[in-house]
Amino acid sequence: MIELYTDGASAGNPGKSGIGIYITGEGHSLKISEPIQPCDNHTAEFLALIRGLEEATLLTSEILSVRSDSQLVVQAVEKEFVKSDLYKPHLKRILELTKNFEYFFIKWIADDTNRAADALARQAIHKQQ
Repeated sequence: MIELYTDGASAGNPGKSGIGIYITGEGHSLKISEPIQPCDNHTAEFLALIRGLEEATLLTSEILSVRSDSQLVVQAVEKEFVKSDLYKPHLKRILELTKNFEYFFIKWIADDTNRAADALARQAIHKQQ
């Protein structure tokens, strides 16, 4: 089983933004910290999950367990619905990517449990000029 931890961060609304991805399991340990276009925090969270799913697809097609501290993202994926038109394209892409896994799980975790991904997302903000 692969575990995927994701986090998005924005310094402003919108503002400088970054994503953090931490993947572990089955002999893998991958950390990704990438700046993204300025956006709001929720968009950064969705984009972090998309990027994480793309990476996880390269590692397994079997069991993927995702952990995110974004209640909005977790609920949207669980319900396969998001109210805001701004996030609908992101949710659509996420749902497409989840079909690549035999078993897909997503769970909300508290911020303090998601420190690795959070640190990577914040680090990505500071990479921007």
